[in-house]
Amino acid sequence: MGTTKTDIYTDNHNRLASLFKALGHPARIAILQYIISQKACICNDLVEELGLAQATISQHLKELKNIGIIQGSIEGKSVCYCIDEKIWRQFQKELNTFFNQEVKINQCC
Repeated sequence: MGTTKTDIYTDNHNRLASLFKALGHPARIAILQYIISQKACICNDLVEELGLAQATISQHLKELKNIGIIQGSIEGKSVCYCIDEKIWRQFQKELNTFFNQEVKINQCC
């Protein structure tokens, strides 16, 4: 199997694909929804809230942090996470642009 040639796509294509990939797991959606619903940074609540192992939660948080949609800070033994509002708004704009494209309905399908 060959490697993916991401360089033949625009930066926008690659960014949207990374976003969709990061959002492509239900645990990550649940994590984001929980963080948003708290309206504050959360620390160590996710394991209890979602019922997943700490290692699993950590891996999902890492993926979300890699695309920049969340930020985290270490305070003693705790790591606190919150939504990066600037990145959130940027993704929101990009997704709206993507989904608001005019679709021409063809009779061929």
